[in-house]
Amino acid sequence: MCTGSDRASPLPTEVVIVTAARSFGAPTAQSVQFAEAYAAEDIVLQTARSLAHEVGLAAVSPGAGSVLSVLTAAGSAKAVVEIGTGTGVSGVWLLRGMRADGVLTTIDVENEHQRIARRIFQEAGFAASRTRIITGRALDVLPRLADGVYDLVFVDADATEFGACADAALRLLRRGGILVVNGALAGGRISDPSARDVDTITIRETVKAVRESEDWIPAVVPTGAGLLVAVKR
Repeated sequence: MCTGSDRASPLPTEVVIVTAARSFGAPTAQSVQFAEAYAAEDIVLQTARSLAHEVGLAAVSPGAGSVLSVLTAAGSAKAVVEIGTGTGVSGVWLLRGMRADGVLTTIDVENEHQRIARRIFQEAGFAASRTRIITGRALDVLPRLADGVYDLVFVDADATEFGACADAALRLLRRGGILVVNGALAGGRISDPSARDVDTITIRETVKAVRESEDWIPAVVPTGAGLLVAVKR
């Protein structure tokens, strides 16, 4: 006969709560606007953006800029190449995510735009030693840069040069380095088979080539003009 002290303690009761999967649905125009506004820009970036508009340039959106900062910060980037200096909008976003001793090599054919960018970088608090500003055509400059030493290559250039710039990035980046191409959605035409203009065809071919290459782990981020992001294996 078992006494009270001999009785086994009851097993604990396991409770499992199952809830229905919650669907948030596709993003709306309002949610896209919220995502862009979430990336607040200070007076320096606002000034750089205004100057870009004055000279007829389309700078990266605040949302796309914030992605650049996140990527450079996540990779603790020290050496970054930017193709398309513009008035310094994307350069400031990149520099703000990079290591304090990091150097941004930025290339553009327009010396006047780079003059503006140099002032913007200074106003943003970056020492001149943090940037290497090279005037020239990217496809002429890139072959002179060292192999396998860069953490990130950002391409914001003429769409017809996307493929060549992506090929160059594969050589320039270290293993685990990141390629980012701005304008990957081709102004919304990327998935439209009737869009056969040169820019759209080139962008479409570049996006496809990166996706099918064993050298890259790619994704398309639908922010701003669209970012093709790929990590070098």
